[in-house]
Amino acid sequence: MNIKANLFVQRGLYYVILNYRDSSNKRKQKWVATGIQVKGNNKRLANQKLEEIKQNYKNYLPIEKTFEKKEAEKYFEVYLNEWLDSYKNRIEENTYYSYNALISKTTKYFEGKNIKLKDLKPIHIQKFYDYLFSLGLSGNTVLHYHAVIRKALDSAFKFDILPSNIADKVERPKKNQFIGDFYSVDELEHLYQVAKGDPLEIVILLASFYGMRRSEVLGLKFSAFDTINNTITIKHKVIETMVNGERKILLKDKTKNSSSYRSLPLVPKIKEALLEHKNKIENNMKLLGNTYNKKYLDYICVDSTGKIFRPEYITDHFSLLLKNNGLRHIRFHDLRHSAATLLLAQNIPMKAIQEWLGHSTYSTTANIYAHLESNTKNISANVLASAINF
Repeated sequence: MNIKANLFVQRGLYYVILNYRDSSNKRKQKWVATGIQVKGNNKRLANQKLEEIKQNYKNYLPIEKTFEKKEAEKYFEVYLNEWLDSYKNRIEENTYYSYNALISKTTKYFEGKNIKLKDLKPIHIQKFYDYLFSLGLSGNTVLHYHAVIRKALDSAFKFDILPSNIADKVERPKKNQFIGDFYSVDELEHLYQVAKGDPLEIVILLASFYGMRRSEVLGLKFSAFDTINNTITIKHKVIETMVNGERKILLKDKTKNSSSYRSLPLVPKIKEALLEHKNKIENNMKLLGNTYNKKYLDYICVDSTGKIFRPEYITDHFSLLLKNNGLRHIRFHDLRHSAATLLLAQNIPMKAIQEWLGHSTYSTTANIYAHLESNTKNISANVLASAINF
């Protein structure tokens, strides 16, 4: 088989591009990394590597074709499970469990339909999405299924098991627009009053002031607070996931994304509340002695026995606190929206709010809160009204 090979430079490294025609006379292209740097006059070494890769690939090609054919003969649900197993070490633990839950439901639907990977059509996937919608699932949820299926089929395409990514031919489920609720200043102050002495007192205060995600609040440690330079660094998270039908707490020394890792000012009121909370924890440790849970010693959001709060407990208890005290119902996550809304009301620029909340992009912040930017819109309206003679 005639294989053409060329060198290509990308990010300071040499790559070999292989071009050939397969058994059905279709053009194929493969990129192979040489690991050889461009600097240092390594062109000759790179050309030697090119010939080596070219020869090895000629020998490997018949094996590869057998592999491709064998993989394409597998039933779709079998391929999905095997793909997830191979993908496991490249993703976060909680992401794996999330993918696993989605794929489990997907494979259950396709079991018994006897659809091989090579025979999979866009209509098969579309019917699966229609089935999910018939169960009452939202567009956002179906979109999660689509993302995982597309990722799995993209691997099949890249490994030449399939000629294209079939999921790209399916109509992408539409994402539901969600507008979060929020509390006014008066409502927040009322909330702080009823939360006095409640297990979630410090949790509510930190979440509403800093606009933190639930996972970020639960991941806060006393070591994240610099009481000398008066800063708080958000760099850890606590999440809950389902493993084999049971809930599991995961402690992660990383945030949702690089932008979520952020340092914010530690204001006197928060500093005072933290010191008071720390004294409570130390008193609980003295009272319980050896029975106190030592696993989460540096964590802030723990109960009287030292056990870290479960994320679902935060959600449920917060809702109950509002109900028992006659406060308007909002979600715990809406405390984050409340912080952003109050900043907008004080004419804080959207870019600054993005950094405060730890959004990865400006557009994320703008898409969520643009409809609340009433002050800017009022200024624009007044300027237009003054300029136009009605």
